[in-house]
Amino acid sequence: MQQISIHTEFIKLDALLKYASLAETGGEAKQMVQAGEVKVNGEVCTMRGKKLRPGDVVEAGGQTVQVTAP
Repeated sequence: MQQISIHTEFIKLDALLKYASLAETGGEAKQMVQAGEVKVNGEVCTMRGKKLRPGDVVEAGGQTVQVTAP
């Protein structure tokens, strides 16, 4: 499981997908989310602007990413 450390209160789902290299572009991230290909904490999430906080786990493209605090 990949861990992404954020230095802010939250990171939006589409931004995390790009930052973690699960999507190459914002457009690709948007398509993945709208197609139901992304899970947040085990549930399909179709809100690309969902605010993720430390402790949240995102699954996409066969990879898992956990948001952590510094």
